[in-house]
Amino acid sequence: MIKKKKKNNIIDFPAKLSNVEKEIEAIIFAAAEPLDISTIESKISKKSDVEKILQKLQNEYKDRGINLVCISNKWSFRTSAKLSNLMIQEKTVEKKLSRAAIETLSIIVYHQPVTRAEIEEIRGVAFGTNTVEILMELDWVKPGGRKDVPGKPIQYVTTDNFLSHFNLQKLSDLPTVDELGAAGLIDSANIDNAIFGTGKFYKEKQEEKKEDIYSNIDEMLSSTLDKDEQK
Repeated sequence: MIKKKKKNNIIDFPAKLSNVEKEIEAIIFAAAEPLDISTIESKISKKSDVEKILQKLQNEYKDRGINLVCISNKWSFRTSAKLSNLMIQEKTVEKKLSRAAIETLSIIVYHQPVTRAEIEEIRGVAFGTNTVEILMELDWVKPGGRKDVPGKPIQYVTTDNFLSHFNLQKLSDLPTVDELGAAGLIDSANIDNAIFGTGKFYKEKQEEKKEDIYSNIDEMLSSTLDKDEQK
């Protein structure tokens, strides 16, 4: 075993992983998608405190080129954000999200669960029948049950993959109405803070310029998408 000497002459031995810790490390490394704790528990050879081991591994990897991250209670290895510039690959990408799709995604993000009719009401215009389907194909949006009203329309919500794609731990990490207003991305004078993101973005009686409030949010999401497509 290699020994490392510190300036105060205290010998620091490199951390050694137990067999179970190695198993968990290998399971996550080999997985095609992020894993939750119950899935990891079902694969290891003996019962262990998986959450504690994951936290230990996360600490072990925090200063390395590969980090162990937890997004929406699921664990996976990711390239360190500090080294992301090394992973960039320049290429031409033809397919881009339409403005309608980006606006629709913005609305679902801050209003979920929300129905098609509610999306159209907020945007102020009807949208193509495949707009939500495109977001579902990307696995950013999924059906989230039916609204308890006549006709019981389907409600839409964002997925864990949406959080993963935009590097969010949880939905509460999204900017608040005050933060968006301070950044000049929305006109906060036309928004009620108390109901922001709870199914009613606008004040109940506001009718004008419904489609304009999302324009700068669209640009923010588009910029993120363009950067991701270049990787």
